Amino acid sequence: MKAIPYLFYRGTAKEALETYARIFGSAAPEVFTYASMPEEDRAQMPGVPADAVMHGAVQVGDTWLYCSDDLTGEFIPMAGSSISVTLKDEAETERVFTALSEGGEVRMPLMEMFFSPAFGTLTDRFGIRWMVMADGEP
Repeated sequence: MKAIPYLFYRGTAKEALETYARIFGSAAPEVFTYASMPEEDRAQMPGVPADAVMHGAVQVGDTWLYCSDDLTGEFIPMAGSSISVTLKDEAETERVFTALSEGGEVRMPLMEMFFSPAFGTLTDRFGIRWMVMADGEP
């Protein structure tokens, strides 16, 4: 069994997946838009933009992030949870933290903690909350 976070975006899912692929050095993300649906199914969804992401996936390390665009009009920004990533060293941790925080909000800057030589939290420009840390002893 594997638990995979499923994220929702306000029309920016494809851009977010491409950004995460670039930051984490992943292969190009898998993106299925509403245009890829059979026509009879799309006909039941009038007004849905053809380029909106129905389902997307990007590999981050040895796991995946799944997502789609929330077209309900009831989008609620992420709260009460974060995506946590542990990187191999402080330099890589700082690079990823800086890249994810670009255009977003640093909630807690990278700093040494009793459990990691570098740990910080942020909300990226897409509204996704992250906990980023370096592996190893502080």
